[in-house]
Amino acid sequence: MLNLGEIVQTIKSIVETRIQLIKSEIQDEFVGILSRLILLVIMGALTLLVFLFLSLSLAFFISQVTQSPYLGFLIVALMYLLIVLILYLTRDSHSIQDQINSSLKSFIFSAKREKEDE
Repeated sequence: MLNLGEIVQTIKSIVETRIQLIKSEIQDEFVGILSRLILLVIMGALTLLVFLFLSLSLAFFISQVTQSPYLGFLIVALMYLLIVLILYLTRDSHSIQDQINSSLKSFIFSAKREKEDE
């Protein structure tokens, strides 16, 4: 006959092992999400720098073409103002918000889906 103490000890060790396994999975998931968020911030910063230099290049080019030192920068600024106005007018669009949400979710939580597909 099995000793009740041994059964309790076996169940206790199984539960402790399962808790450690769940802790490890949570830590791995957190580190994966954090690393993708850091990558997203770095990509955003580099994209911002690319747009900055492209904007400056376009402004200098338009200034050179128009032979006016300020007109190129004014035209580029007006282009950005137009983009801001378009974004402001479409700010309540649920389709745009859904697209952004789905793309961010797929980027940030992609490792979970990859593990599930395996």
